[in-house]
Amino acid sequence: MSFADLGLSPKLLQAVEASGYTDPTAIQREAIPPVLMMKDIIGIAQTGTGKTASFVLPMIDILDHGRRRALMPRSLILEPTRELAAQVAENFEKYGKHHDLKMALLIGGVQMGDQVKALNEGVDVLIATPGRLMDLFERGKILLNGCDLLVIDEADRMLDMGFIPDIEFICSKLPESRQTMLFSATMPPPIEKLAKKFLKNPKRIEVSRAASTNKDITAFKVKTESRAKRETLRWLLKHDLVETAIIFANRKTTVREVNKSLQSYGFSSGEIHGDMDQASRLRELARFKGGEINILVASDVAARGLDIKGVSHVFNFDTPWHPDDYVHRIGRTGRAGAKGRAFTLVAKEDAEAIENIEKLTGSEIAIFGQKDVRVELRPREEPARERAPEARTAQRTAEEDRPRSSRAERGEEQREPREPRRRRDESSAPRRPRDEAPAAPRRGAEPREDMREDPVAAGVWNGPQPDFLGTSALG
Repeated sequence: MSFADLGLSPKLLQAVEASGYTDPTAIQREAIPPVLMMKDIIGIAQTGTGKTASFVLPMIDILDHGRRRALMPRSLILEPTRELAAQVAENFEKYGKHHDLKMALLIGGVQMGDQVKALNEGVDVLIATPGRLMDLFERGKILLNGCDLLVIDEADRMLDMGFIPDIEFICSKLPESRQTMLFSATMPPPIEKLAKKFLKNPKRIEVSRAASTNKDITAFKVKTESRAKRETLRWLLKHDLVETAIIFANRKTTVREVNKSLQSYGFSSGEIHGDMDQASRLRELARFKGGEINILVASDVAARGLDIKGVSHVFNFDTPWHPDDYVHRIGRTGRAGAKGRAFTLVAKEDAEAIENIEKLTGSEIAIFGQKDVRVELRPREEPARERAPEARTAQRTAEEDRPRSSRAERGEEQREPREPRRRRDESSAPRRPRDEAPAAPRRGAEPREDMREDPVAAGVWNGPQPDFLGTSALG
């Protein structure tokens, strides 16, 4: 089946072909026809399977008919992170270049001025994060009663980030007759409940079992100690034929520390995490996509849905706290049919987390061993400090038996012999024994002020006397 068999317009097919795609993925084959028929959709698919295009492509054709109005977007796409929102916007620009559609991107980290200006001019597609959308709605800068098409992308991530109350509020402001699509890689019970509340007779499309991992990804767990994780990571980066890699950590501070450590060892790496402003995050992503750096250390802000081609490896420096995050993290590699490798560094304290991941995915992660190494390992030369005791003893004996040359033979000037030190008891001033009384003061010497023994009458000032006390008020 080709894209032409899915009912897309010739203009859209031309843009798809120009992007280098010929055959639709499983989720695209299943989702595009019912979306074009204006049905509600629940789409469950692994990351890296073309989930974004499965709603972007039919939306472009649907929105090609109609007119836009100021402050009233015709469609709304909700994304959990700024990076995902920007990526969906790139898809609309790429596939909608032959259509007269206007798009606006509402994300945090940038000024509102341009966003409000775009809304005032009218937009066909509004791509937003819940926080910024709620902010503008409360300021009266946007109206949602003209939105006939809603997409909730990465719904389980929305749940993790606490956006479900915002989404419920936004849905309550949309027309009841709208078309709603909900997409995610996993489908926990709270999302099922949300779908039942806001979707009408949805068509459920599940192209793979929820929370399953991509068959094109070879996953390993590497047992190590917490203090040895950085060394283990460096070894894997050097010895597993890594072309490009994303390294995930649980904390933003760990992201910074790991990136700094890799750079100090000569690796070409960058970082992306939630404490960075939007411009810095996009700049780091552009450097990684452009090949300026080949290693990106990231927090989970970058784990969901980012489509970066050619990522050969994913490393979990920390075992993810939420099992669902494991599926999304390793989904950054092995995309679009390519092969990928994923490594999770597991310390003793990670035992419960890795057990929960294996329970969710339904399969045990293989332990990385010598048979899995992809390069020929040469035996290391023994460092000097690790030589056998016999070798050290033999070397010491040889050095002791070696005749020492005199200074004259070595061409060095002979120094004059030092004068031997005098002992203390030979010095001119003998020391006073401890139990001997101190010497009496010299005759004629004035005793110290604090050593005088003149009696002072009671009530008489015994301190220093200021000059003004000697002046009489009568005289």
